[in-house]
Amino acid sequence: MKNALLYGEGEPVDLLMADGEIRRIGTDLDAADAEIIDASGQILLPGFVDLHTHLREPGREDTETIASGSAAAAIGGYTAVFAMANTDPVADSAVVTDHVWRRGREVGLVDVYPVGAVTVGLGGTRLAEMGTMATGAAAVRMFSDDGRCVHDPLIMRRALEYARSLGVVIAQHAEEPGLTQGAVAHEGAAAARLGLAGWPRAAEESIVARDALLARDAGARVHICHASTAGTVELVNWAKSRGIAITAEVTPHHLLLDDSRLETYDAVNKVNPPLREASDVAALRRGLADGTIDCVATDHAPHAEQDKCCEFSAARPGMLGLETALSIVVQTMVEPGLLDWRGVARVLSERPAEIVGLDEHGRPLEVGEPANVTLVDPHARWTVRGAELASISHNTPYEAMTLPARVTATLLRGRVTARGGKARPDQVEAQMTRRG
Repeated sequence: MKNALLYGEGEPVDLLMADGEIRRIGTDLDAADAEIIDASGQILLPGFVDLHTHLREPGREDTETIASGSAAAAIGGYTAVFAMANTDPVADSAVVTDHVWRRGREVGLVDVYPVGAVTVGLGGTRLAEMGTMATGAAAVRMFSDDGRCVHDPLIMRRALEYARSLGVVIAQHAEEPGLTQGAVAHEGAAAARLGLAGWPRAAEESIVARDALLARDAGARVHICHASTAGTVELVNWAKSRGIAITAEVTPHHLLLDDSRLETYDAVNKVNPPLREASDVAALRRGLADGTIDCVATDHAPHAEQDKCCEFSAARPGMLGLETALSIVVQTMVEPGLLDWRGVARVLSERPAEIVGLDEHGRPLEVGEPANVTLVDPHARWTVRGAELASISHNTPYEAMTLPARVTATLLRGRVTARGGKARPDQVEAQMTRRG
């Protein structure tokens, strides 16, 4: 790789990568028979890590597969993704988690780490086989019932106690179901005016507060999925100030979009938790900048057209995120001066890798480190077209938006997995599911 700016700093350097690691960093490097990537004017970062991805396989391969989702991830600059457990069958046993892990290895575009369910069938009443999943081939290191909250405090307490003994983390979808029955949008002026059932901030914040206390007493780690309110930022900050082992993520869409998007009744904007008010967006950005919110996670949620092109109340919640995440972070955090490129590496790569204990990802750009890297053109501008994205589904809220910055190449252990906005065809299975 010639003339790359490491973390966007200093003078351009060359990198020689071989056998899966960074071998040399310097100027005017040369190697016979090496593949050359001209990185002039571009920024090199550690490969991104997504703690929150829905790949839909097994069960909904009509909306996404491990192959198509891996392609989207590689194009977006990711070298590792964590696949959530709400598949069909649910990933609540080593049989399913090991299958997901092996399929990810077969595709080979990103490292796919399955997330195990906390409870059997996501039912919230009986703990799943956390131990066998953690010790299986997939070595599951994160557990979540995402899509549903582990709302029973005793079940959550037991899960945290088991997690402590296993050295894993529980990722909570913070939603008190008693406060969200029938809710489809943020409880605010926009929803009231449009006649949409409201989803209060307290539904999220009450669970965040409860689980912080449970994690404190269990001596365990809890991770808050898709933080969406100013109150959640305050609660996480409070818990951290008292030494509680709590971390939190924010999605790109909660950094950019707010409930003013509801005016069109377009269900592409329906998401769980819902888009909040502009004041919440501002608080989330500040929390990410100061480290209260640890990282950005996409909550990439592909849906079939029939599940989105319907009345708002009947639509499935969720939106695509893997290919647009970097650009949204640049627009909301870098351009306003809230993060520099070192900060981008922190929230998209280093902190998520630390939270789940990955030792090959989120590493420094130094000699001897794994060559899991992402090359970014900070000057690029591109227009989002859902039909042109690698995902099988098209449900992007950014349709026709022109966004800043774009990943130009992604390397997994020194092997190019995506370049020029396309996954490398020699790395994708011939039988990969394609749109017609």
